[in-house]
Amino acid sequence: MNLAVLAERNVQRFGEYESLIFEDRAYTNVEQLRGARRFANGLVSVGVEPGDRVAVMMPNGVEVGQAYTGISAAGGVVVPIVFLLAVPEINHILADARPKVLVTGPDFVPTARAAMEGLTEPPRVVVTGDAAPEGMDAWDGLVASQAPAFAPVDRDGDDLAVIMYTGGTTGRPKGVMITHGNLLWMAETLSKETTVGPDDVGLIALPVSHLFGMIAGLTGQVLGTRGVLLKWFEAGEVLRAIETYGVTSIPMVPTMALFLLQHPDATATDTSTLRTVLLSAAPVPLDLKQRFAERFGCEVLEAYGQTEASPAIAIEREGEEKRPGSCGKAISGADVAILGEDGTALPPGEVGEICARSPGIMKGYFGLPEATAEALRDGWLHTGDMGYLDADGYLYVTDRKKDLIIRGGFNVYPRDVEEVLHQHPDVAEAAVVGRPDPAMGEEVVAFVVKAPGSEVAEDDLLAFCRDRLARYKSPREIRFTGYLPKSPIGKVLKKDLRAQVGGA
Repeated sequence: MNLAVLAERNVQRFGEYESLIFEDRAYTNVEQLRGARRFANGLVSVGVEPGDRVAVMMPNGVEVGQAYTGISAAGGVVVPIVFLLAVPEINHILADARPKVLVTGPDFVPTARAAMEGLTEPPRVVVTGDAAPEGMDAWDGLVASQAPAFAPVDRDGDDLAVIMYTGGTTGRPKGVMITHGNLLWMAETLSKETTVGPDDVGLIALPVSHLFGMIAGLTGQVLGTRGVLLKWFEAGEVLRAIETYGVTSIPMVPTMALFLLQHPDATATDTSTLRTVLLSAAPVPLDLKQRFAERFGCEVLEAYGQTEASPAIAIEREGEEKRPGSCGKAISGADVAILGEDGTALPPGEVGEICARSPGIMKGYFGLPEATAEALRDGWLHTGDMGYLDADGYLYVTDRKKDLIIRGGFNVYPRDVEEVLHQHPDVAEAAVVGRPDPAMGEEVVAFVVKAPGSEVAEDDLLAFCRDRLARYKSPREIRFTGYLPKSPIGKVLKKDLRAQVGGA
């Protein structure tokens, strides 16, 4: 049960076809599979064994898919790293996951070098292209001489396929352990939840280092769809691709949909082929769904999930009844329950914690048994999100139990930002909350109490954060205050701070 069999079955079922378009060049599924097999052979030649971790830090590209499939085929564990992360964040992931190999692009070699400083076991670095700095391997040199045949290593369904790092409300990002069985089940399940098929053209502008983007690609292999892959999201390029290639379906985060609506070329571009858009990874305003559907003449569907669920939990289906404010019913084979504080199921309409169970639920957090036990209790994944079910099983997400901020589809955990702010000598106290934003969903706002005698300015702290955090995590606003509201036991009352910025 190796995840790489999806690519093998795709060729067996659909034959050779142009499965991917990237930067206006078409690649067949057979070309992609041969590249993945060669890379698997290359990994084995440098000592990668089943269970070894292999990190991949690149924007979207042809090599990413080949790397993911090749790593899985060799029995390795994929560790995707968002290239937007700051050096200290990447260093933490490398130190925690201890990958044997890191695959990256030429533009990110300086970042990789800096992130590997201080590691006791730095990974071997493979750089895409035909050249690499001294001490590193060039992708072309590693794979060119390898055989285009490779039989995927046998793996158990419970064996790790991916470690996806996601932030935590306390401490540093945690590695979510996702198995071969999780992802195979999820790709097969989602393929049955849609009417998309071999005649459709999907577009992926989501980062495939994010599980939403990764599962979209895996599901496409099951369905035999033709895919248009963009290096990253840019609204004008998405519109051009829809018109040029006759795109019929797109998975997106809500911010992407908003930017498409606002783009000056939106009315002049022929988007008549677009049939369905799936929005997920962040709360979806009802007004946005309605305006997008009206403007582009397509069906806008919503899904709910999280990385720990690999990732889907509930989804709206094409052609089925939609209920305002709901993200649909549980995906086939999954159960959703609303549990109270005492762990008992609540009746329809009553708000509690959203909990889920399915064959897609993670194995746990890498090296964190206590956090795993907290999240996986009594057979349920406790999502930390609040919501309710109606009498017909439609799920409504009402609030986040945790202090998670979702900016443009990316998770921002306040503790990560607060830790950086507290490193500044002029900051006595700091607390971070999300401010509602029409474009990004939420923006990051930091409340700061200055150290005595400090004259630090807002621009100074904003620059300090940008140097140490991924751009999407960095605060967009600093609010100086004389004190932070606190409970009698000294806990910062973030609800009071959210109220000051217009949040719930």
